[in-house]
Amino acid sequence: MKRILVTGGAGFIGSHLCEKLLDSGNEVLCLDNFFTGSKKNIIHLLGNRYFELIRHDVTTPFFAEVDEIYNLACPASPVHYQFNPIKTVKTSVMGSVNLLGLAKRTGAKILQASTSEVYGDPQVHPQDEKYWGNVNPLGPRACYDEGKRCAETLFMSYYHQNRVRIKIARIFNTYGPGMMPDDGRVISNFIVQALGNREITVFGDGLQTRSFQYIDDLVDGLVKLMNTGDDVTGPVNIGNPKEMTIVDIARTIISLTGSESEITYKPMPVDDPLQRQPDISLALKILDWRPTIELNDGLNRTIEYFRNQTINDKR
Repeated sequence: MKRILVTGGAGFIGSHLCEKLLDSGNEVLCLDNFFTGSKKNIIHLLGNRYFELIRHDVTTPFFAEVDEIYNLACPASPVHYQFNPIKTVKTSVMGSVNLLGLAKRTGAKILQASTSEVYGDPQVHPQDEKYWGNVNPLGPRACYDEGKRCAETLFMSYYHQNRVRIKIARIFNTYGPGMMPDDGRVISNFIVQALGNREITVFGDGLQTRSFQYIDDLVDGLVKLMNTGDDVTGPVNIGNPKEMTIVDIARTIISLTGSESEITYKPMPVDDPLQRQPDISLALKILDWRPTIELNDGLNRTIEYFRNQTINDKR
């Protein structure tokens, strides 16, 4: 049994990760300040004697004896990370400093949940880990993009200078049960709008592309990366290489929900990437990992989750 700290553990990804780690026979410390996380995501875990929930903000130091740390603490959707951009930068940078210090003191392995947003609006397609990215450091997305880029720098610096055992995962668009209905992400937005037979809001011409992976595939990739030897630091892309346009995603969700929604188009947000597709050759080589959940299967599970949420909210 390992004692594992998951920061942002009450969030969408964090809660699924906590559940998997518990199911694997570990003790889990779930750390969250509940800015975007929710107790509803982990309430079913509270009865497990090997699960501990701690309200804490990673911008202040945290002390515990742990074997592994998954650092997932940071708002990840534009609606939330642009709400308080200074706080977003602090969470990525100061949070990393505090948790890397904890890893250094305890000798724990630590994994940074980085993001495909470090590639910005890419000029290389698909994106592999050697690409440095094309990021606007002054734009409205910079608090998240540059915060995550700086966090990667900190992780590599602690590795080279202090020999801290690090892992860096670059996470591409992820969806599944547990997403918040108001988080502003593509999949959750479209499903909520479709279930309500409201207009489906597509930004730009809808021909920009994304690659969507189901939450179970992502969590499996994170755990596999954490379990690699100390010579593997990353960064490693964890995402689904099947690329599709935003308007095709909207049409697929309308079809799967049986919705009467129509698609409407609005102006493209500033610095919104036109393409996003991971090259997962490295993950396949060193982790023997690839996504296994087909899009329609994952979407149906997610639609059912949101449909049940709507029913429960009306009771």
